[in-house]
Amino acid sequence: MSSDLLPYMASVKDIAIENSQTKTYTLEFVDKQHRKNFTWEPGQFMMLSLFGVGEAALSISNIPEDGSLNTTIRAVGNVTKKIKELQKGDTLGMRGPYGTGWPIKEAKGKNILLIAGGMGLAPLRGVIQHIALKRNNFGHLEIIYGARTPNDMIFTNQLGKWHQIENSHLDLTVDGIPPGTNWGGKIGLVTSCFPAMKTRPQNSVALVCGPEIMMRFVAKCLETIGFKENQIFLSLERRMKCGIGKCGHCQLGPTYVCKDGPVFSYQDIKPYIDPL
Repeated sequence: MSSDLLPYMASVKDIAIENSQTKTYTLEFVDKQHRKNFTWEPGQFMMLSLFGVGEAALSISNIPEDGSLNTTIRAVGNVTKKIKELQKGDTLGMRGPYGTGWPIKEAKGKNILLIAGGMGLAPLRGVIQHIALKRNNFGHLEIIYGARTPNDMIFTNQLGKWHQIENSHLDLTVDGIPPGTNWGGKIGLVTSCFPAMKTRPQNSVALVCGPEIMMRFVAKCLETIGFKENQIFLSLERRMKCGIGKCGHCQLGPTYVCKDGPVFSYQDIKPYIDPL
């Protein structure tokens, strides 16, 4: 068996509750040398495994400075539901990182528009952290984040800090408000925020992550206001099984999402996404 398919043991260092179905796990490799050599790019993913249960591809949502990593998980499948039961000190298998990340180097000196829906904020969190740390390397930062309800939002403890990032704007919206929920923000899809959007197409890139139907609508809307296809980047974390382009499960046209993505230029994948 290829060593690329062998997981390394990792331990659960901490668990933070995001909402009723979502938690952020701080994980670290048990092997100190492997932990020390670990590097990543925002947008890449890990393969997490529970022996006897299965394996799942999950985004890296942040890398703390102590050599651990964060992954934010919503319990929706067999593997993630079992991960939800883990406690501090428990172990699981972990391999990666895999895939291509967001084009941060290419975006240097440009305005950055981040559009996230639901759990799609997790793969973009690393971009926000990077820009905040390297603020002078980028132009205006605009974040548009939408969720089904206020209770479905993640990283709510970070939103106040993101509001304070220099030369930036954060816009929040929800599809609806459950009875008794306190919400003072906007109501509507992320595209409903576009009329007030400050980012213009000139010298800008748009990074988009969320449900695939949402990303297709967002890309079309961005095109209508002047963004070119090669200025729009999407993360398509669909049907990934092996993580290294061997099983073919995530094939999209001539590409493999796990190996050639999950981050793609809209220009490269537009012909292979189901038309609206």
